[in-house]
Amino acid sequence: MKEIINTSNAPSAIGTYNQAVKVNKFLFTSGQIGIDPSKGSLVNGGVRKQTDRILNNIEAILIEAGLNKKNIVKLSVFLIDLKDFQHINDSFKQFFNDLSFPARTTVEVRGLPLDALVEIECVAYQDK
Repeated sequence: MKEIINTSNAPSAIGTYNQAVKVNKFLFTSGQIGIDPSKGSLVNGGVRKQTDRILNNIEAILIEAGLNKKNIVKLSVFLIDLKDFQHINDSFKQFFNDLSFPARTTVEVRGLPLDALVEIECVAYQDK
């Protein structure tokens, strides 16, 4: 059974997609960029600020689906410049704190929507 997940605590889709789809015990988010949902615009402050905002948006989607960051099993990160890799690691350390890190893929890309510096998609698993 497929369930569509959307929350006002994360940015609305800027295209023909939903924030996330839950299928059985798996949740798949669409790629998230650093949009502040209260303003509808990309946050300022560089890749670290955008990554922090993205992780908060992903967490809001997880909560809407009855999950939390402990349920994240895989993150795919798309970066404009791999030189910003350490900023991603710093954001992940703060976000996950004492939790185990999920699997991750990081890829450098040529461009992202709204000229974002980073985009992240998430796969989560409901283990109970």
